[in-house]
Amino acid sequence: MRIYNTLTQKKEEFVPLTEGVVGIYACGPTVYDYFHIGNARPFIIFDVLRRYLTHLGYDVVFVQNFTDIDDKMINRANHEGISVAELADRFIKEYYTDARGLNILEATHHPKATEHIDAIIDIIQKLIDKGFAYVVDGDVYFSTKKFAEYGKLSHQPLDDLEAGARISVDERKADAMDFVLWKSKKEGEPAWKSPWGEGRPGWHIECSAMANKYLGDTIDIHCGGRDLIFPHHENEIAQSECALGKPFARYWMHNAYINIDNKKMSKSEHNFFTVRDISREYDYEVIRFFILSAHYQSPLNFARKLVDQAKTSLERIYTCIDSLKFLSQNASGSVGENEREIMESNYVKKFEDAMDDDLNTANAISEIFNFVRDINTVIADGTAHSKAFIDYCLDTFDIFGDVLGLFNKKSASVDDKITMLIEQRKDARERRDFALADKIRDDLAQHGIMIEDTPNGPKYRKI
Repeated sequence: MRIYNTLTQKKEEFVPLTEGVVGIYACGPTVYDYFHIGNARPFIIFDVLRRYLTHLGYDVVFVQNFTDIDDKMINRANHEGISVAELADRFIKEYYTDARGLNILEATHHPKATEHIDAIIDIIQKLIDKGFAYVVDGDVYFSTKKFAEYGKLSHQPLDDLEAGARISVDERKADAMDFVLWKSKKEGEPAWKSPWGEGRPGWHIECSAMANKYLGDTIDIHCGGRDLIFPHHENEIAQSECALGKPFARYWMHNAYINIDNKKMSKSEHNFFTVRDISREYDYEVIRFFILSAHYQSPLNFARKLVDQAKTSLERIYTCIDSLKFLSQNASGSVGENEREIMESNYVKKFEDAMDDDLNTANAISEIFNFVRDINTVIADGTAHSKAFIDYCLDTFDIFGDVLGLFNKKSASVDDKITMLIEQRKDARERRDFALADKIRDDLAQHGIMIEDTPNGPKYRKI
């Protein structure tokens, strides 16, 4: 597998530090609200990365944190008159609701910043002892100019970063680009004891501490949205490598942005959508399929027309799967020549080739549609097909679905009353009572069931 590494700006063959084991750290949500469609993209993309590496036979340790203390959380909690911990607990639960809807696997570890204060303090103390950080009135700052490689992830020298950055004004800092590791206690804020007085951790340091605790001094893959390259991931590298004296992460993967109707998502533009909002209009699986329909490094435009197209495309795949399941009821005989051609086309290998090329889900899905096209050509006559062919096709869809986290829905279930009507209609047709058969067909349509007569018997689907 080849991965585009933001650090080296080129595709590289992926080779983990430990044979057969992969450690991944993915930046998780700040839990002060429902996560939005832009957040959903890295959550889904790197869930697929994890699934694919597991498919390849690796034992994957996947760490995704919860930032459960920061300025936004404090402000919202104070506004609502509740504690920051209560706010965090509420939106962590809401995260899991949406994540389960999107079929995102739970991480091996989901650490919270507030549960790792000791580890955070330990790494900050190392930085102070080594001369990379300094204390001012209970605040602790990292000295960026002490780290000669600062800027190596964003590929800009420190002077250029300083010129283009939004820098918080604080005359106590030795340099404008220095960033906070520990914030001294302020009125109305949660605080923890530390060698420098009561306070709370800065945003960047929490990820360094938690990545180190669960994945060791050097991790295989660190990933997140492109907006995190600078300053968050740049700062993670600086503080981790200065404290531990080893490379922090070997591969860096960053997904591109999602725009809304070709505009940057922004509350001021009134085009800010949470996944929860969107799920009221579209099934979670449609959202996941839509996000995977583009390569993760390509910008993705979220527009209803495009999501509707994704919904139609997903339904096309399900129609093929349901047709195979229907045909499996009467599968018999030996493998036919056309069936054998599909079975020997090795669509799993084609799918893997696409995924090996920097997790190219767009091309992988194209191979799935080629598979669907070939299957539909063979089964178009609705006649019986071999069990070996049907099983091969359904097993192949299972492989695709396990990797992409798709195609998990069961076939349309039909209750006893509907089953009885279907049998009555079948009996009426056999007696050539077509008037009654048509009436039952219309009754079924009112119940949301569409009947299609095939040489193998009536085939139904929900409408």
